[in-house]
Amino acid sequence: MAFMRVNLRLSICKRVFFRLENMKLLLSIMSILLILLLVGLWVGSGSYPERWRIEERSTTQALSNKDKKEQIDKMKAELDDASSGNAAIEERARSELGMTGKGETFYEVILQPDGSTKLKQDSIELKDGVEKQKKEEIENKKLDE
Repeated sequence: MAFMRVNLRLSICKRVFFRLENMKLLLSIMSILLILLLVGLWVGSGSYPERWRIEERSTTQALSNKDKKEQIDKMKAELDDASSGNAAIEERARSELGMTGKGETFYEVILQPDGSTKLKQDSIELKDGVEKQKKEEIENKKLDE
């Protein structure tokens, strides 16, 4: 009987140990699968960094498309103006090419830079200096006579 008790205890221990070994193996396999899934999220096709790059490119492309659409709309408006009549063509010729019509006189106004007052002052000082010099010459001539 004692032998049967020991044998029974050993068989129970083997079953429990076998179950624990199976659990350890199952836990190990599950851990490896979890790690592989997580690696798949961060590396390779369909990963988060790739998704972020695609979203960034999409945003950049949307802005570029918006700019291109504005340029196209502007060109269409100019084309419509040009095809609708001569007024747009004449306006453009006047502004870009300096066109004048019949009976018109072209006047070009040239603005002086901001330092124009200094230039005027310098010229006044020169004029004053020349006037002083002329006065001195006249006085010297009078004295010589």
